[in-house]
Amino acid sequence: MMELLEGNVIALGFLAAIGTGLATGLGALPVLFAKGISDRLLDAMLGFAAGVMLAATAFSLLVPAIELGGIWAAILGLAIGALFLDGMDRVIPHVHFIAGPEGPSSALRRIWLLILAITLHNFPEGLAVGVGFGSGDMAAAMVLAIAIALQNMPEGLAVALPLVREGYSRGRALWYATLSGLAEPIAGLFGVAAVTIARPMLPLGLAFAAGAMLFVVSDEIIPETHRRGYEREGTFGVVVGFLVMMLLDNLFG
Repeated sequence: MMELLEGNVIALGFLAAIGTGLATGLGALPVLFAKGISDRLLDAMLGFAAGVMLAATAFSLLVPAIELGGIWAAILGLAIGALFLDGMDRVIPHVHFIAGPEGPSSALRRIWLLILAITLHNFPEGLAVGVGFGSGDMAAAMVLAIAIALQNMPEGLAVALPLVREGYSRGRALWYATLSGLAEPIAGLFGVAAVTIARPMLPLGLAFAAGAMLFVVSDEIIPETHRRGYEREGTFGVVVGFLVMMLLDNLFG
């Protein structure tokens, strides 16, 4: 009976992570018919995504980690998660649209280096969804999955639009944006399986996902909203995103 329950939880976590990953492609759909979206609006939308991630890090991951394992387990998990993402950022070659190349040099085509950058970005989000379902709190896990899906949508558009500007067809831009979100199911499956099978690891897993997401928000998303001259719009986007996630967490979590 216990094995059946664990299997159901793992399947639910995996399916939820697939849904959040596909939300990246859903958010990129306007690229098929929109003539263009202003950098001002895009930065506000990315700020919104950052705000959602910050609130999810605090309310959906760190608070439960502290409640289940205590402050030191949460601190340890958060530090390891941030250091893990920092290490991946350093050793995996990738390219950002504005910031340019990071990591070691590579002979890969630019499009694959761009996809690697978004994959690094999406890994913590999928992990967070998986660990959330692995906690066994289905209501809170669903809120977290919905929040991650919401914040993935502007990110999908932020991937597709620059690709169109670089000369890719709208259809290919949509495809690559969707593809970039498919790292989330892999990370989600890993997260939900790990904490479901090894329950004592749950507090560390929650905090690890929180640390990885916190790293991505500070290292990637917020700086991205401050590079085109619309810092104030990006900042208010963060505030709105944080408020939305805080409301969702308190209403349905």
